[in-house]
Amino acid sequence: MGYKITLIPGDGIGPEIVREARKVLDAVGKKYGHEFDYTEILMGGCSIDAYGVPLTEEAVNTAKASDAVLLGAVGGNVGNSKWYDVAPNLRPEAGLLKIRKDLELFANIRPAYLYSELKDACPLKDEIIGDGFDMVIMRELTGGLYFGERHTESVNGVMTAVDTLTYNEEEIRRIAIKGFEIAMKRRKKLVSVDKANVLDSSRLWRKVVAEVSKDYPEVEVTNMLVDNCAMQLVMNPGQFDVILTENMFGDILSDEASMITGSIGMLSSASLGKTKLGLYEPSHGSAPDIAGKNIANPIATILSAAMMLRYSLDLDKEADAIEAAVAQVLKENYRTVDIMSEGMTQCTTTQMGDLIANHLA
Repeated sequence: MGYKITLIPGDGIGPEIVREARKVLDAVGKKYGHEFDYTEILMGGCSIDAYGVPLTEEAVNTAKASDAVLLGAVGGNVGNSKWYDVAPNLRPEAGLLKIRKDLELFANIRPAYLYSELKDACPLKDEIIGDGFDMVIMRELTGGLYFGERHTESVNGVMTAVDTLTYNEEEIRRIAIKGFEIAMKRRKKLVSVDKANVLDSSRLWRKVVAEVSKDYPEVEVTNMLVDNCAMQLVMNPGQFDVILTENMFGDILSDEASMITGSIGMLSSASLGKTKLGLYEPSHGSAPDIAGKNIANPIATILSAAMMLRYSLDLDKEADAIEAAVAQVLKENYRTVDIMSEGMTQCTTTQMGDLIANHLA
């Protein structure tokens, strides 16, 4: 069966890790009799260089016409890049915000799972890790500070910047429903994270989540303030099943969760909306300092491709096969430099992709 996949290699290490994910997808296609028809589009700094904007309407239309979108990474070094000496809406990351908005993707799913083979790479003590952890962070994607009104102006001679955090009840309700649906398929525990002791938006968030929870009586619901959640992630990560939270909190907490898995290079993500079309990407950035060195970890992107097969293409067996191949390669002690430890075999980005693809074959 044929599927249309839009690839967005992006900037920095993006092209390298997307190349390896495509290699793995091709191995899946060969093994299971699927044909993946790839179309590449530009987004981020490379699009700015080519077209003067981080994402063109033509690129958006290409993405809309596909079955799924797989992204590498966008952006560069904020402190030392020509792409950032411009208005915020013309910077590389604006392309990511635009494609999420234009594809109506409001729910970001970020799993954080500790492979037993990577316990040595986890920065937490063994007594904290225990039997490991397996959680999903559900992050709202199209509201909050990232999309609120913003401006910078001089007030009485003092430069003042304003960012507006706005949520309405429908935006909260639809992400809450997604969170509860995923909790029902897992261990039926959901922690709703907010800052309700300070923010009106969080108090509304808590109210709507409580209303939605009535439709899911089997799910155990806990409210937790975001600062406490950040602390609990490094004190007792095993307590979490599904974490439901708003845009900025989710951005920060998911990066924290990624590091306790051993490396941010291990954390995949899916951005979904009301249809099957989704955007899949690793949770890490473009890492311009290591771009072109063939040392980036492609596993997060490969696991994102597995999520793409599962959520957008309904190919669960194929997704399971990719995840099993990743686990087997780790079990055989192959590591990229970010998760390297004594006694392991270090491999390049290309070699890691080859190893995973070969296991599928």
